[in-house]
Amino acid sequence: MTIEKFCRMPEWYATLGEYAFPTHFIPVDPDLAKLIGTGDMEAIMQNTLSYTMIAELKKVLSDVPGNCFASVDTCAPTDTERYAGKRGATYSAQSTFFNLASSEKVRAAAQAGLVENICIRPFRRMTWPREFRLFLIDGKLMAMSQYHLDRHYRRLEGVRDKYWQMAEKFVQEIAGKLPKEKLVMDIYITSGNEILIVDFNAWGEPTDPLMLRSWDRDWSKVAGIVLMAPPLQLNGDVNVSF
Repeated sequence: MTIEKFCRMPEWYATLGEYAFPTHFIPVDPDLAKLIGTGDMEAIMQNTLSYTMIAELKKVLSDVPGNCFASVDTCAPTDTERYAGKRGATYSAQSTFFNLASSEKVRAAAQAGLVENICIRPFRRMTWPREFRLFLIDGKLMAMSQYHLDRHYRRLEGVRDKYWQMAEKFVQEIAGKLPKEKLVMDIYITSGNEILIVDFNAWGEPTDPLMLRSWDRDWSKVAGIVLMAPPLQLNGDVNVSF
């Protein structure tokens, strides 16, 4: 299996689902996927295939407590207004489908023939300092980056060694189920110190190396956990002239 195929959520979930959020998969009709790829929202929402998909979504959502989070095989609609305002949380079947169909990322995936399933899991408002990106080579953890680079999180300084050790132990536990190649894995550490897999990505561009800055580096050395530095503070008299 290629890395690209492994990174499709239905593929890796088949063997690693016990380490991830519980997820439902709804097959997407190939003709509907092609329609989503056109980006014609009026045609999409009026098509009978869309009505059928919304009906299927309604059945699945009836078993999901509260809001849900929906994605497709290879990407989530993180470029939508719904994600910016509510982190992608949706409640009704129609709003869930509309949010996916209106995403440029989902549209591009559909155009590339990469939309075969809609993936539904219960929505969870994840705490940003608990999200990390792991960089793996031959089943070994080489580096770990803070995922959200909006600011320095002081609380992470006190647990950085603990989180690194947890991540190392987790990777060792699942290594036998991972491809023996270079791989990027996104995780979430719960308040109960349980690690959950969020996503897998292929090594290199367009995957963002985050705090590792560049893919062009010496990956033979373990970099450990890399966090944003605290803001620089200037002390004493500071003279600024223009």
